Amino acid sequence: MTSSPEIRTLAESDVADWVRAKLAGFHLAPSVSAAEVEARRAAFDLSRTQGAFDQGRCVATFRSMPRQLTVPGGAAVAASAVTNVSVTGTHRRRGLASRMMAADLAAAKERGEPVSILVAAEYPIYGRYGFGAATWVADWEIDVPRAGLDRRWAGPTDGGRVDLVTVEDVRKVGPALHERVRAVTPGAINRTPYWWEVNTGQRPLDSQPWTEPFFVVYRDADGRVDGLAAYAAKEEHWPGKFPKVELSVHGLIAASPAAETALWRFLLALDWVTLLKSGHRAPDDLLPLLLGDPRAARTETYADFMWLRMLDVPAALSARTYAGGPAALVLDVHDPAGLAGGRFLLETSPSGAASCTPTSASADLSLSVADLGCLYLGDESPVRLAALGRVSEHRTGAARTADALFRTPRRPWCPDVF
Repeated sequence: MTSSPEIRTLAESDVADWVRAKLAGFHLAPSVSAAEVEARRAAFDLSRTQGAFDQGRCVATFRSMPRQLTVPGGAAVAASAVTNVSVTGTHRRRGLASRMMAADLAAAKERGEPVSILVAAEYPIYGRYGFGAATWVADWEIDVPRAGLDRRWAGPTDGGRVDLVTVEDVRKVGPALHERVRAVTPGAINRTPYWWEVNTGQRPLDSQPWTEPFFVVYRDADGRVDGLAAYAAKEEHWPGKFPKVELSVHGLIAASPAAETALWRFLLALDWVTLLKSGHRAPDDLLPLLLGDPRAARTETYADFMWLRMLDVPAALSARTYAGGPAALVLDVHDPAGLAGGRFLLETSPSGAASCTPTSASADLSLSVADLGCLYLGDESPVRLAALGRVSEHRTGAARTADALFRTPRRPWCPDVF
């Protein structure tokens, strides 16, 4: 008879086995050094880390992390960020991930975290747990010679400047800059000291070798760092002695349009570069329209990215701001897991501030908790979801009212895989 694996939070003695199982689950080399275990152990809280154990061996992994999620209006909402979900191939289809997810969501709700978030490796998995796709991502490959830009660009004309900097400089200025950017970017999450250690080479991981990229910053006319980019170049054989260099952007954050524009212009003007890979960008990023010929930017990826699950509807909806003037909307939210369902009155003021409270009033709209997750950060249209039959309208015009309230001028974006 096949035994049922035991699911529990980790003890210190479980960590090495858990790390091996996680790496194997993601098709990475399962042999792991003591240094790798120690480095990864620094990232997680054992009380939020689960494993499934069969005859003493870890066969499934799951953990969550506390994060601050920026919502429309700039408020930060406490979020449970789910990551490292894996099930060993020998133990699939036994409900292990479902059991760990249920335990984690219940614990997050008990802790008072209004939402849970994750980056889905596969689209069909997480809707059944009440998650909805809340942000999307785009990657572009730019044919630089066809981009229609002046390659003689010599720097910003606004009094600012672009400078190459060292990794030590990045460790000093990067965290504060990112916090400024996060505060005005719905969908962004905070970066921990561990994140900066891993991504600046201070904390090496055997399974994720780090090679130092080039770092460049934009400083405004007053000398303040308003932008940061990391990039690497790969040189190919030059056919016919024509330059052929591929530039990969590992990340670009900017606190102003001037900084964003200057950094892209710098990267696109580098000598010998014929192909630029943008890396993960917001789906409505400025980049393609900065080109003289936007057709030079070929969409390599356009896909869902961060998924969101409501755990406390009143707290989550009250935290963000809304457009569309003063309004009242009654939402009937269906949650088969019983964590966040109910009927709620959302009332917004002329300033965009809102309150959300339970109500027994008749519903204007009814929808699943997953579809409310799609709407929460402003990326999806209630009118479109109604056309798909995923939102039911009980008062004529309610979907349009919801659309005017929830939608945001720019699309939300999560710059980080987590």
